[in-house]
Amino acid sequence: MTQSIQRNAEVSVAVLRQWLADGAEIALLDVREHGQYGSGHLFYAVNVPYSVLEHRVQQLVPRRNVRMVLYDQGGGIAEQAQQVLQDMGYTQVMVLAGGVKTWRQAGHNVFAGVNVPSKTFGELVEQLCHTPHIKAEDLAASQAAAEPWLLLDGRPFEEYQKKTIPGAICCPNGELALRATTLLRATSSARIVVNCAGRTRSIIGAQTLINLGVPYEVVALENGTQGWFLEGFVLEQGAMRDGEAVQPDNVDVGALQQQAQRMAQEMGVKLVTAAQLQQWLAEAHRTTYVCDVRTTAEYQRNTLRVAKHTPGGQLVQATDHYIGTRGARIVLWDDLHVRSWVTASWLLQMGWDVTVLERDAGVLLGCVPGVAADDPVGFELPHMTVEQLAASVRLNAAQLIDIRPSQQYRAAHLRGAQWSIRSHLRYATLKTNQLVVIIASEGPSAALAAKELQSLGVQHVCWHHGTTAQWLEAGLVLEKSPDQPADNDCIDYVFFAHDRHEGNRQAALQYLAWETNLLQQVDELELQYFKVHVAP
Repeated sequence: MTQSIQRNAEVSVAVLRQWLADGAEIALLDVREHGQYGSGHLFYAVNVPYSVLEHRVQQLVPRRNVRMVLYDQGGGIAEQAQQVLQDMGYTQVMVLAGGVKTWRQAGHNVFAGVNVPSKTFGELVEQLCHTPHIKAEDLAASQAAAEPWLLLDGRPFEEYQKKTIPGAICCPNGELALRATTLLRATSSARIVVNCAGRTRSIIGAQTLINLGVPYEVVALENGTQGWFLEGFVLEQGAMRDGEAVQPDNVDVGALQQQAQRMAQEMGVKLVTAAQLQQWLAEAHRTTYVCDVRTTAEYQRNTLRVAKHTPGGQLVQATDHYIGTRGARIVLWDDLHVRSWVTASWLLQMGWDVTVLERDAGVLLGCVPGVAADDPVGFELPHMTVEQLAASVRLNAAQLIDIRPSQQYRAAHLRGAQWSIRSHLRYATLKTNQLVVIIASEGPSAALAAKELQSLGVQHVCWHHGTTAQWLEAGLVLEKSPDQPADNDCIDYVFFAHDRHEGNRQAALQYLAWETNLLQQVDELELQYFKVHVAP
């Protein structure tokens, strides 16, 4: 049995690099807030902010005896997180000595942005596979000439609705292999353009169909919606063309099942039975993630009891949002046996130990509606209604701490409320013997902040969640503060990654330059797991 290590155990940069290269399981967690992580992090690090640590870590890192390394940028947050995780039963939790600063001082790169391994992989795919693309000005000219193109936006529907290429249909990358042929048949086109907001999903989406050997032309839109915007073309907002709602033709599905399986197995993806999966899940020395890669609607109707929902396109694009243990097994399931094979083909090339679960595993394991896992925060936090809050404010009987995202606080917050985040609560101005009301969008975040406040001596804490409309109706006064908290204090927000979607040309240019430069930053350690399949 794995022995627990001492509570203050540290690991050096040199040892961590050895561990990242040895192929065994490791969970490398950046416990800083999202904005700090986005400003510069280790390539294979998964962001699990201290503010939501207990809430997220069990889904990302389910095995309690896995080798785990935490880091921050000083200030003791990693050590606090280490103690929390050990209290939760994790037995091999170490802290990177000196954190990200020491990593830099040793001459190793840190990477800005998010989903860096997935984006780097996408750039490598384009470089090695020579994925064909079309420039925004050429596509616009082709549209003006009424040339028949089917435009497919490979992002989730929520992203697609914000801004897309005029006329594009939403068909997330994980669904392209299953639905593109049916969507194409409904048009007079024989050519497809795949776009995203930037580059990676356009590349992976187009190359997915090319790898399948589809009998029509497929190209990626160079630089996606940002490239379109930078050329001065207007983007469409609020589009409602949902490709996921289009049912694939049964004849197409039969052929695609064979194509997808053949393609993936030629790359080395294997099939696993439900019986074998059950044996894997019982093992104490390995981590096995079971992923349902279908649409949200399909997952909500039924899923495997042991599966979590990871739409295939997003699992490839943002693997670190779903999988926290490098070197773990990943088992994919899709009752139509198209999306699972295609998604597995990409994860295998990204260096993951991935298999596809047999189709009838739903019968063997039992299909049940998807249910969220129990929250591990540990206690219930009393909730204050908007009427109770208004009465407390009038009587000056409560201190308000707003832990919503910093940009929401800037846009509108209750007068007198302090903005904070769990790791900064120790700096808040508080009276420990007076009621503190935590204003938060989600209960688990509020409960963890309350846990922190109680450790600081605050005796009475409750949670409030309300809308600006409700606050105004209750007679509460709202304030705006465009510059407060200051940019440097907005440690939850990655400015350049968000501002590119808000008409900020400089941010868009900066983002595209960042993405195309990723391959220039990586070294052998970061690239060693990527094995891109290039068709002969």
